[in-house]
Amino acid sequence: MKTGKIALVTRLSPEAETMWLERLSAVMPGEDIRSFVTLTPDEYVDIEIAIVANPDPAHLAQLTGLVWVQSLWAGVERLVAELGDFRPPIVRLVDPELARTMGEAALAWVLYLFRDMPIYAAQQRASQWVQHPYRRPERTTVGVLGLGELGATAAMRLREAGFNVAGWSRSLKQVQGITCRAGEDGLEETLKTSDILVCLLPLTAETRDLLDARRLALLPRGAKLVNFARGPIINTPALLAALDTGALGHAVLDVFAVEPLPAASPEWSHSAVTVLPHISAATDPDTASLIVARNIEAYRADGSLPTAVNLHRGY
Repeated sequence: MKTGKIALVTRLSPEAETMWLERLSAVMPGEDIRSFVTLTPDEYVDIEIAIVANPDPAHLAQLTGLVWVQSLWAGVERLVAELGDFRPPIVRLVDPELARTMGEAALAWVLYLFRDMPIYAAQQRASQWVQHPYRRPERTTVGVLGLGELGATAAMRLREAGFNVAGWSRSLKQVQGITCRAGEDGLEETLKTSDILVCLLPLTAETRDLLDARRLALLPRGAKLVNFARGPIINTPALLAALDTGALGHAVLDVFAVEPLPAASPEWSHSAVTVLPHISAATDPDTASLIVARNIEAYRADGSLPTAVNLHRGY
């Protein structure tokens, strides 16, 4: 089997990059995997494969012999935006463990909202003993925006928990037990009927600011929202205004336009916002390394690659 040098190109901390280098090298003992910063200019042309995590575009541009790029993340919108007219194919990470973890997170935080945990937390702070009536999950509709691998898995986990689940995607999907919609009319119908909305869309030119003031106003009064996608998909001033008036009941936000979330951001202190530090579904280094290894093994064997990112769509 043909082998060669592979560049690990990241803007991670030295500790995180070393961890990835050790994990990847352990599952690909026949490959020569080097951190970009240890390569000499004479070696750049010998690199056919780059494994990347938030890479510096200038570093990738120096790898003039590059054939393809393997991302360690499922989300690639930052990579696509920064690389501009980059030509070699980019393969994003498709990891069933990541989908399982996201499904788990979606269920956990929907249950948090469904069982009125923010209300009871506020009551505790106010020393108030007030019981709220229980409602059955099948009487609650959860809308899931985005029915890719992560969104479809989350939708099925929510359906298994007894919720009425409706999903929306750019193109019409079929997910067993889920009401699936597409298009602008489908989006509006999903928003109008969602008691809890879970956002799992990729960030693209079309989804940026998708949930603006007009679309947020379509949600039923008091509806709740979970964003596990990307911060810029939701218009933050419009969201905070809807929370201020009670048009929306609560928002669980795991992603933000600027991360870490600046200390002065109003989300930190807003009584109707739960802030999470981007923890809904972290990449698992063990399973991710094995998937990357399988992709590279297939390429070495016959030149085949997994499906590459559509740079026009951005995912």
